[in-house]
Amino acid sequence: MTIISILQIAIGMLTGAVVGIGIWASVMRHRAERAENQAAKLIADAKRKQQDILLQAKEKAIKELDQAEIDAKERRNEIKQMQQRLEQRENAFDKKLLSLEEKSSDIEKEKERLRGIKARLEELQKEGSAKLEQISGLTQEEAVNKLLEDIQKDHEETLVNRLRKLDGEVDEALDRKAKKMLALVVERYASSVAVENTTTNVKLPNDEMKGRIIGKEGRNIKAIELLTGTEIIVDETPEMIMVSSFSPIRRQVAKRAIDMLVKDGRIQPARIEEAVQQAKKELAVEMKKAGEDALNELGIPISSIDPKLVQILGRLKFRTSYGQNQLQHAIEVAHISGMLAEELSADVGICKKGGLFHDIGKAVDHDMQGSHPEIGYNIMKKFGFPEEIAYQSIGHHVDKPKTLEAVIVKAADAISGARPGARKNSLEQYVQRLEELEATAQEFAGVEKAYAIQAGREVRVFVTPQEIDDFGAYSLAKSIAKKIEGTLNYPGEVKVTVIRETRVSEYAR
Repeated sequence: MTIISILQIAIGMLTGAVVGIGIWASVMRHRAERAENQAAKLIADAKRKQQDILLQAKEKAIKELDQAEIDAKERRNEIKQMQQRLEQRENAFDKKLLSLEEKSSDIEKEKERLRGIKARLEELQKEGSAKLEQISGLTQEEAVNKLLEDIQKDHEETLVNRLRKLDGEVDEALDRKAKKMLALVVERYASSVAVENTTTNVKLPNDEMKGRIIGKEGRNIKAIELLTGTEIIVDETPEMIMVSSFSPIRRQVAKRAIDMLVKDGRIQPARIEEAVQQAKKELAVEMKKAGEDALNELGIPISSIDPKLVQILGRLKFRTSYGQNQLQHAIEVAHISGMLAEELSADVGICKKGGLFHDIGKAVDHDMQGSHPEIGYNIMKKFGFPEEIAYQSIGHHVDKPKTLEAVIVKAADAISGARPGARKNSLEQYVQRLEELEATAQEFAGVEKAYAIQAGREVRVFVTPQEIDDFGAYSLAKSIAKKIEGTLNYPGEVKVTVIRETRVSEYAR
């Protein structure tokens, strides 16, 4: 290929490129023109739509304004009507106010007139009273007293009969209800009676054992008495010795220790000391079990009571009061208190716990100073009992307990202690109580004779009919009953019967 050919080819290519560029420029101008036309068209469409939207907005705004004017007009009409109604009410109120003011003025005038009439009536009443006092020679108070005296004299028998009838009806109704309630409670709970003594018998295998218990020069028996705080009585009773002490706990310790020594066969001071310690441990376990058994019997959760208090409660098993086992008495009082509480709609839980622990102070009263009610109250408060339960320790020893539950526990305590066979009283105490009842009744004026009967449950008082009338006999019975309540101690209740009798004798010859 020659240079000329190459140049021709290059010129051809250059010419083609120039023609292509021209064609491309023409196409691009055409596209630009078309794009400008489309943009102009889009702008024109947008302007038309904008004008349409503005027109619609103007129309809507005009409609809203028209509706607002209509609403405002209606609101103005409503306000105008309300103002008219308020004006009408104000006018009516003004008229009523004026009417009330006129009536108030008339009422004040009427009150003034009535005050004048009242003052005049009082003056006339005073003048009339003064004239009556002048005519009768008695003041108003004297006349009232005279009238009452005349009425009492004329209707004394009627008043006495009426009072007697009312008192009898009330007493009969209360007596029937109380007897029925107590009969149901006592019937529901009937426990055995355990009467304790101050001595405990210890059975021996043979009489030779008595000498071994006494020991050389009495050293064994002295050791037992010293360690247990009891008195060992060795008499002629075959195969038997007695342990004497006012404390049942000490007697039990001594009895158990002697039983261990007899069974073991070795009786000498060192072994006696070991036996006494062992007996005390066994007794402590038994006391705790007795306390737990009491709680289980009454349905009181053992976990709700402090273990130390359970131990103290168990001590009552070996404590007596007037010969009555104190733990059995406490359980009995708790049962009866719970049943009475059910009948009277009282708190059964408070009555049961209060009845069980009401004499807890007696478990430690030998070791602490103070009366057992105060000791018991302090013990229960110490172990976290609420006031209504702790108060039972004091409440059952006061004349008028301050809570219903305390009254119930007091009644249950009296029932448990006063029922036949529950406690022992000496003949001297019994006779002394009857003499005190008769002497109290004979202190009153007009009393001729007084007799205590029914084992001290009733006092019959014979009065002089010339000194005591029927009305006075009624008052005398009340006075004697109050005097007995305030000065004497007795179980249960005492009936006072006043007998006024007039006897007239004449002989036919």
